[in-house]
Amino acid sequence: MLRFAKWLAGLFQLAALMLAALLAAPLAARETNISATLLAEGSAMPGGTVTLAIDMKPAPGWHGYWLNPGDAGQGMTLDWTLPPGRKVGALQYPVPATLTIAGLMNHVYKTEYAVLTSFTVPATARPGDVLELTARGRWLACTDEICVPEEGELATKVTVGQPGAADARFDRWRAALPAPLGSPARFAFSGGKLRVAIPLPAALKVASPHLFLSTERVVDYAAPQAFFRQGDLLVAELPVAKFAPEQPDAIEAVLRLNPNGDGVIIAAAPGAVPTGGEPLQVAGEAPATPALGWLLLAALAGGLLLNVMPCVFPILSLKALSLARAGESQAQARAEGLAYTAGVVVACLALGGLLLGLRAAGQEVGWAFQLQEPLVVAALLLLAVAITANLLGLYEFMVPGFASEGSPQGAFATGLLAAFAATPCTGPFMAAAMGAALLLPVGPALLLFGALGLGIALPFLAIAWVPALRRRLPKPGPWMGRFRRWMALPMGLTALALAWLASRIGGNGFAFALTLLAVIVVAALVLLGRRQRHGLAAGALWWGALAAVLGLSALGLPGMVRAPEASAEASLLDAQPFSEQALARVRASGKPVFVYMTADWCLSCKVNERVAIEREPTRDAFAKAGVIVLRGDWTRRDPEITRFLTAQGAAGIPLYLWYPAGGGAPQQLPQVLGPDSLVKLADN
Repeated sequence: MLRFAKWLAGLFQLAALMLAALLAAPLAARETNISATLLAEGSAMPGGTVTLAIDMKPAPGWHGYWLNPGDAGQGMTLDWTLPPGRKVGALQYPVPATLTIAGLMNHVYKTEYAVLTSFTVPATARPGDVLELTARGRWLACTDEICVPEEGELATKVTVGQPGAADARFDRWRAALPAPLGSPARFAFSGGKLRVAIPLPAALKVASPHLFLSTERVVDYAAPQAFFRQGDLLVAELPVAKFAPEQPDAIEAVLRLNPNGDGVIIAAAPGAVPTGGEPLQVAGEAPATPALGWLLLAALAGGLLLNVMPCVFPILSLKALSLARAGESQAQARAEGLAYTAGVVVACLALGGLLLGLRAAGQEVGWAFQLQEPLVVAALLLLAVAITANLLGLYEFMVPGFASEGSPQGAFATGLLAAFAATPCTGPFMAAAMGAALLLPVGPALLLFGALGLGIALPFLAIAWVPALRRRLPKPGPWMGRFRRWMALPMGLTALALAWLASRIGGNGFAFALTLLAVIVVAALVLLGRRQRHGLAAGALWWGALAAVLGLSALGLPGMVRAPEASAEASLLDAQPFSEQALARVRASGKPVFVYMTADWCLSCKVNERVAIEREPTRDAFAKAGVIVLRGDWTRRDPEITRFLTAQGAAGIPLYLWYPAGGGAPQQLPQVLGPDSLVKLADN
């Protein structure tokens, strides 16, 4: 009984300590992810006004919100504590940027920004008085994954007297505010769209426009906006909100004029809005999606062309061996053709479904996302090593389907492998289809992924079902053994490339450990081959040892992944790292800009770089034309690059964009570049 009483007393003591900690927690100073500071520009005489600024500094990776945050988020609120006779004006925000996550459009600030307001000094104040201003601020700080409500006590002092010297910070902050539009705008609702006629001089250059509505629940923020020029009138078309859209009697908005953040404040009243006009291409926004039928044809053609893309060559060796063997029987050939096609389509649907699921969960991923994960690369490396050892004849493994006698099960497994290895890079026609798949509903999107798989499998399926094509295949014979061993060369090179990629995305220590594991696996397979040649099975001991090695590796490898230190890539073109801020900055210079997105695992990208980009004629032509080059590295998952790709209607890489001198809409270049493609652009 005494022991129970002591235990109960200890329990109450622990509960009291936890309660005290909970009660004390709100009193502790909490570091915010967006620091906020209230500043006054200077002094002011009685009855005069002074500008106040709330200086907001987001930590790297965090962002704050505009007064209308968009589909998600929350703007800032201030609860002022002011004595009678003192008042502050409305909050004035700089022009925001757009941020789309999982199909939701937000209006945000990713770098330092200031929200301005004005304070009127009471007429009864006397020179020399010091007026204390305080406000309780509340705002939302977010990354691309999480959001944290934050608050802080803001305070500053204003001295009554003659204004002093100008504060350069306030001049900079005022310059970031949108300017009031001198003329009234008109708006009308028609055909499920809000149409706004904005008076703007025809001589004013508009690039990457976007209309941010202060009035909420009127438009669909994430839907593409369309703009048309009619002389001194700019007409904006915005789809209305999907759920319970409102039609107010007046609309207030901010029109972004260019990527530099210049903008104007618009106040619009109901009125006639003309139709027609010259359409403007909105850079950075997703283009209109073509009809589903055309997209399906594009996906089919893209999958077909993947069979000749450089990133697919290693798997072509497996196909060639299977096709040559399948000519023995018409029934067997057709069965294998259907099984192989089913494997490819299932793999593409699985990859597509996983991609759509991750994006729906808020992950910024794109096509070939699997090669941005070190552990997936590790699995692919071990698979490539095992296939290489099989092609060399070190052991026999039936599942992939390259044994002397085929089966539908083996063909299905080969199809799975072919699709997984054939889809790291995009090719012609495929980019538009895969980009649209990320924007369409799940059903049509999966149809596009299925059509891509059918395109990849189409050559094998045609040979399997057309006897005339099969008759053109060489007859089986001893040459097949030699051919099989030669085909180990490209597969072995693939394994080496994956080992190099592992060092790029996981660090040298991770790559070394993975290489050591690959050597152990090869040794185990050699032992297996010896037992097979003596008519023996692997045995429980062999399987147990292999499972132990792989299990320990699965536990140890994740902890060895290290993000490699950022280093500048050697480039003939003196390329700068890509970011949307860098793109806006270099475009503001008025010079032509070439943007290319690449990755260490994208063979198509590397071929284009060798053939067309990293060449002395290209360097000389770019230097003569003053071209600025931005390079985006998508080797490791980069949410900013993923969002940019999505905005351009591309699901993967390579992506090449040419921005002409003096502004204007970008030109998306083909995914296969010729040796003089960029030289001709620069010369023109």
